[in-house]
Amino acid sequence: MTEHAASGGPLIPMPALTPAALRAAVAQIAPAHLPAFVEHLDRAAEQSTIAPLRAFLQWWGEFVAVQRHPARASRLHELEAAAAQAADRDTLDAAVAEIQEILAAARREAAA
Repeated sequence: MTEHAASGGPLIPMPALTPAALRAAVAQIAPAHLPAFVEHLDRAAEQSTIAPLRAFLQWWGEFVAVQRHPARASRLHELEAAAAQAADRDTLDAAVAEIQEILAAARREAAA
């Protein structure tokens, strides 16, 4: 683990939004997701337009932006579980709002 990661910073720098850079990042920080990455990339590459590849790069860029921060990834998983088990609308709304904040931050990070 890097010194940054030990102090709560990211495990790795944010990679470029290219298949190779994202593949390396996923392999390093979330290796269990590598088969899904490869399958998604294959499906995107088989399409006759560029839109599926752009969507692929955006989705996996946001995934890496979340996962490279262990505390952020952990909080997202907690919120997803809380939303799935919410017994009332207020609890669900609060969880969904925080999930949206995390994903918006990841989207901005991936786009930078």
